[in-house]
Amino acid sequence: MPAIKRAKTSFAAGELAPELLGRGDLRAFENGARRLRNVFIQPTGGVTRRPGLRHVTPLPGPARLIPFEFNTEQTYLMVLTHGTLQVFLGDAVIATLAGPWSTAMLPQIGFTQNADTLLLVHPDMQPQRVTRTPSGWTIAPWAFLNEPFFRFADPALAMTASGTAGVVTLQASSDFFHPNHVGVRLRVADRRVLVTSVTSAILATATVQEELTTTGPTTDWDEAAFGMARGWPATCCFHQDRLVIGGSRDLPNRLWLSRTGDLFNFDAGTGLDDEAIEFGLVSDQVNAIRGLFSGRHLQVFTSGAEWMVSGDPLTPASIQLNRQTRVGSPVDRLIPPVDVDGSTVFVGRGQGVHEFAYTDVSDTYQANDLAVLARHLVKAPVSMAYDQGMRLLHMVMADGSLGTLTLYRAEQVTAWTRQETEGAFRAVAESEGVVWAVTERYGVFGLERFEAGLALDAALTGATAMPQDEWSGLAHLEGRTVGVLADGAPRAATSVVGGAVTIDPPAAQVQIGLAFRHEIEPLPPDLISASGAATGPLRLVAVTFRLLETAALSVDFGRGAEPVPFRRLDTALLDAPPAPFTGDVRLRGLGWRRDRLKPVWRIEGDAPLPMTLLSVTSEIRMTD
Repeated sequence: MPAIKRAKTSFAAGELAPELLGRGDLRAFENGARRLRNVFIQPTGGVTRRPGLRHVTPLPGPARLIPFEFNTEQTYLMVLTHGTLQVFLGDAVIATLAGPWSTAMLPQIGFTQNADTLLLVHPDMQPQRVTRTPSGWTIAPWAFLNEPFFRFADPALAMTASGTAGVVTLQASSDFFHPNHVGVRLRVADRRVLVTSVTSAILATATVQEELTTTGPTTDWDEAAFGMARGWPATCCFHQDRLVIGGSRDLPNRLWLSRTGDLFNFDAGTGLDDEAIEFGLVSDQVNAIRGLFSGRHLQVFTSGAEWMVSGDPLTPASIQLNRQTRVGSPVDRLIPPVDVDGSTVFVGRGQGVHEFAYTDVSDTYQANDLAVLARHLVKAPVSMAYDQGMRLLHMVMADGSLGTLTLYRAEQVTAWTRQETEGAFRAVAESEGVVWAVTERYGVFGLERFEAGLALDAALTGATAMPQDEWSGLAHLEGRTVGVLADGAPRAATSVVGGAVTIDPPAAQVQIGLAFRHEIEPLPPDLISASGAATGPLRLVAVTFRLLETAALSVDFGRGAEPVPFRRLDTALLDAPPAPFTGDVRLRGLGWRRDRLKPVWRIEGDAPLPMTLLSVTSEIRMTD
């Protein structure tokens, strides 16, 4: 039977789930791969070895990363660890602040930024306000100008005050007060009092802040919506010059919008256009609010559905709330949605990653699952960041892997790959084109960042005027076997002893870090003969790889990966860095194989050198 040639010109479908190995009829099958590790898919369809990770600093434990962009010239990274917030400018810590959060609270912390202020919220933490000032950074609790109130108690429960001014005793007609009510405001007949102590479930002492109009029993009273007794805000954002608060511990499905231009004033007043707005998401089930996003409309993501809040502008009279889709978001962690080309990408309650996109034709939002073809790679995402310049959506999974989605809607590119490192990824954030990551290696957490031109992980670089053989400063890799790139050429792996390594011969420029292996494995060939689908043995006659600026390539035809001899590629010792190669490399295959699921070729290697694969042309002979 004559040989059949197949040209694979794109990997724009990424790595496909094993359940799709028999779906040769899918368009994604033509542009997909069976395995893609430690590579990024370019928006144009090619595959390139990912950049390495630069070691920035050790961390005392698990961390939450929050970008803070003040202007185009001043971009910061906030690193939250147990009770501490560190402000990074570049790789340097410029401020360290104490905060009231614990390690266990980090996954549920919500945040939003307005100009020079970052707001932090958690259902069990008094909201915090981090401010950049000319003299430095400060952190302090929110100060409400007018806080929202809500009637939590039974409508029939009456409250009696012993006086109208000064310090008074409040008596409830049935059990109500709790020790956590200390410091909480009540509003009796629209007049505020501050609880200072609790004597029993029906008695408390309070300071009158607005003179009361009655001392008799009244059911016209309510209490502050937020506080130690009822919990604090769960998430927040800014929309149409209003501060929007979504949910709290005891009011998980309620939404509050501040007065226009008065961000900490939640006084509903008489319902004028610029006054505060408050309402609950009423549906057939209680949906806890898990995320807010200010886009074309105010988008509300809950544990069971996604909602659109419309009104232009939003006013108490014009606001409309409509449920759009029923996907739901996780309840055990808070993952802020991100904007990708005008659509909002959010993590679904199951294993899905969805694109919440508005359609003008139907005037509604749709939630398309972006992970439907790569479900095996998306397992309980815990952190997400979008690199707009590279069009890469990075997603940290609970198992420590990093799923990377190349998303280019204009060219219909939705391609997943998986990034792995020695240890685990724990969190990720993007700030002005820089992708930061929290890693856990050997039980120690660290802050690292992806860096173009870097070929190793947890890596550091060094340069001297004269070549030297000993390089130090590697305490974070003590006792580990590391890769070395010296003067642009790979060297033999060595061990870190006393925070240093010794190389021979000496070098003037080095990269030292942990090696990682990239893998590219194609899907099984789905071949059709004149008599129908071929099921017999097949043989790879030849394969042509089209490469771009590639310095090292190792290919496995079933006998183990071997360097491709388009130049000397002995990665153990090179006297000089290999020159990048652009062009076609044609290799011949040998032997028939009956197992059609085994790959006919496979690219893998850990040489810390660039590799970009643009296309593959395979020539295969088969029998019926």
